[in-house]
Amino acid sequence: MIYILFRELSAREKVVGWYHTGPKLQMNDIAINELMRKYCPNSVLVIIDAKPKDLGIPTEAYIAVEEVHDDGTPSSKTFDHVPSEIGAEEAEEVGVEHLLRDIKDTTVGTLSQQVTNQLMGLKGLHSKIQDIRGYLDQVVTGKLPINHQIVYQLQDIFNLLPDCTLPNFVKSVYVKTNDQMLVVYLAALIRATIALHNLINNKINNSDAERKESGKDLPKEDKDKSKEKKDEKEKSKKDKEEKMDTSK
Repeated sequence: MIYILFRELSAREKVVGWYHTGPKLQMNDIAINELMRKYCPNSVLVIIDAKPKDLGIPTEAYIAVEEVHDDGTPSSKTFDHVPSEIGAEEAEEVGVEHLLRDIKDTTVGTLSQQVTNQLMGLKGLHSKIQDIRGYLDQVVTGKLPINHQIVYQLQDIFNLLPDCTLPNFVKSVYVKTNDQMLVVYLAALIRATIALHNLINNKINNSDAERKESGKDLPKEDKDKSKEKKDEKEKSKKDKEEKMDTSK
């Protein structure tokens, strides 16, 4: 009934599966997924972590596949992980951008954002490595059967790891590290030099400002002195004229 109502209200949307807030796979998920296949043959299970503790998208997607056992036992249903991402329509993206524009801290620089992104990536890698370790521990103890596909992928990962004992690798790491540290050293040196120059310029500007303020009073004194001299000249001129008149 719910499915019929959904088709009437949202005819353009398509049901691709179901979800629950695990936060992990449960024992009855296979049975529920078989019921959901009546409405969508290729049902997708999405597990949403309502209280995420790790960084990244708190969702995991799975599809049901047939697992063939090597010991000849009948095949069984199991879930296979599917890469997924969260998208939005254009109107939703515009609304989210407006919200982020108000929430985003403009005082944070690009360097801090890059460091934050690297930290998030390392935390995500650490969580995945912990999952791999947990799976291998359960396989060793016999709690889980061996999945050869997973073992092959792990072997490919180990083959891609570099050999840290090779002299060429060690030398290249040293050279790369020295180059990075040289850039950091030069940046710190230039920053200190610019700070010293700014300090010197600030002192020069302050001294010039003090001289200008003290120089405003000097012209007034000079003006008074020039006025006194002018008055003395006029007085002496008048005295001379009076003497000339008396002599006549």
